[in-house]
Amino acid sequence: MDIQTAQNQIVDRLASEWGLLTAGEGDVWNTMTIAWGQTGNLWWKPVVTAYVVPSRYTFGFVEQNDYFVVSLFPKEYRDDLQILGSKSGRDGDKVALTKLTPKPIEHGVTFEEADTTIVCRKLMEQPLDPAAIPAEVMQKYYQTMGVHSMFIGEIVDVQ
Repeated sequence: MDIQTAQNQIVDRLASEWGLLTAGEGDVWNTMTIAWGQTGNLWWKPVVTAYVVPSRYTFGFVEQNDYFVVSLFPKEYRDDLQILGSKSGRDGDKVALTKLTPKPIEHGVTFEEADTTIVCRKLMEQPLDPAAIPAEVMQKYYQTMGVHSMFIGEIVDVQ
C-alpha cells in the first residue's frame, strides 16, 4: 500500500475501528489503543498526528523514541483493542490478554494481525494548551485527566 492510500484510511478507521499506537523497539516497547488522530501534509511531508495523555504508560515510550507505529486491524480484533485500551503496560503484559502477536519491524513493533502498519518518524511533540480548548471539550474529556500532547510523525513506511 502506498502512503496516500494509507493516509486516506487512517482517520475513518481510527474513528470507527480504532488502532494501536506503539513506540519502542526490541523488548522495550508499549502499545495503546487510539481512536483520535489526523493525517495530512506538513512541511511537504506526509504526516500522522497522534494524541497521548501524559499519564498513559505509552506516553514515555513515544516521547523517548524517534519513531512510533500506528497499526490498523480488521474489525474482528476490536475486543483485543478494547483490552489494550483499558489495561496498562505498567501492570504487566497486557498484550498476553489478547489474540495479538507482536511483530518487530524496523523502527518499532507492529502486530501480525494488523492489516495496515504505518511507521512514523517523530517530527515534533506539543502539549495541547488548556486555555485554547473549548470549555465544552474540557468538560467532556478533561475532568479527570490532563490534556493530551500532540505527536506529529512523518510517514516513512507503510506495510
